[in-house]
Amino acid sequence: MKDPYHGPLPKLEMELTEGNKMAAVRPWATGLSGQLQKAFVTGVPKLNRLELEAACEDFSNVISSSSIGTVYKGTLSNGVEIAVTSVAATSPKDWSKNLEAQFRNKIDSLSNVNHKNFVNLLGYCVEKEPSTRMLVFEYAPNGTLFEHLHIKEAEHLDWGTRMRITTGMAYCLEHMHQLTPPIAHKNLNSTSINLTEDYAVKISDFGFWIESAEAEMVSYPECNVYSFGVILFEMVTGRPPYSSDSCSLKNWASDYLRGEQPLVEMLDPTLKSFQVEQLEQIGEVIKSCVTPNPKERPQMREVTARLREITMIGPDAAVPKLSPFWWAELEIISTEAR
Repeated sequence: MKDPYHGPLPKLEMELTEGNKMAAVRPWATGLSGQLQKAFVTGVPKLNRLELEAACEDFSNVISSSSIGTVYKGTLSNGVEIAVTSVAATSPKDWSKNLEAQFRNKIDSLSNVNHKNFVNLLGYCVEKEPSTRMLVFEYAPNGTLFEHLHIKEAEHLDWGTRMRITTGMAYCLEHMHQLTPPIAHKNLNSTSINLTEDYAVKISDFGFWIESAEAEMVSYPECNVYSFGVILFEMVTGRPPYSSDSCSLKNWASDYLRGEQPLVEMLDPTLKSFQVEQLEQIGEVIKSCVTPNPKERPQMREVTARLREITMIGPDAAVPKLSPFWWAELEIISTEAR
C-alpha cells in the first residue's frame, strides 16, 4: 500500500558503487555492534534478534504492551539505553504482504526524520524463525509528559520547563512537516512525548504501523496542529486529555475556547509561578490550533514562529543538553570513493 504522506515503498538496502560518495565512520568506543556502526554508511541497519534479546534481558524488560505489540527497554554493552518495539505476529501467516509493506514504509519514514527532539530510529529486525518484526529506537529516560502532568509520584514540571517542552515539540513537528515528502505523527498525544535527562522533548513514534484505508484520507499535518493545541492546553491546565466520563479535554475547556473563562482560572494548581503575559499569548496559540475547521488552523511553521516570539526559546535551547550517543560520539566524514 502506498502511504499518502510517506510516498512509495522504500528500498531498504543502499549500494555503494565506485564513483559514488560514501561516508567513512571514524572509530569510537560506544560498545555498539558492527551492524550499528555501519548504520551511517549503508542506511538503517538490519539487526540480529539475539543481539536485541541480550540487550532487553531475554525480552523480559517490558515498558508497555497491547494486543498489537510490545515495547521493551534494552541496554547496550556500553550502558546506552534503547527502546525496542515488537509486533505481535507469531507466525508468517499472521503477517500479510500489506503489513510487511507498511512495516518497511515505517522504517523508511522514521529514518528520514533525524531531529534532536525526536526519538530517532536506530535499526530494525526481520527474522523468519521465530517470526520477528522489531524496530529499535533511542531511549529517553525521564518518562512521558503524561506521567509528569498526571501522576503524583512523577517530578513536577515548572513553567520554564513546560515552555521548553512546548517549543521542542513545535520545532520537531515543523521539521517533520517540511520534509519531502512531509512526515506527520499519526498518534500525537502526551504519552508520545518523552523526556530526556534534562527534560528536553523527544517525540516518539513507537505506534505500530497497522493502518486502515480510511486513515489515508486524514490530513495528518492538520491533525498534528490540533493535537499540539490539545497537548499545550493539557500542559497549562494539568488536566488529563480524557476524563472518566470520556469527555475530551477540548469539550471540558469549551467555556475557555468560547472566550467565556480566562485561562488563568484554569491553570494547573501545581504551577507555583508563571508569566501572566506568556500565559495569555499561549492561550491564543491554543485557540488557533484547535479551530474546528482544519483549513483555518495555522501551519506548524507559523505556530513555531509565534512560540519563539513568546518564549524567546530558540531551537538550540530546546534540544537535549546531553546529546544522545549517536549525535555526540559519531563523526561522519564525506569522502570520494576510490
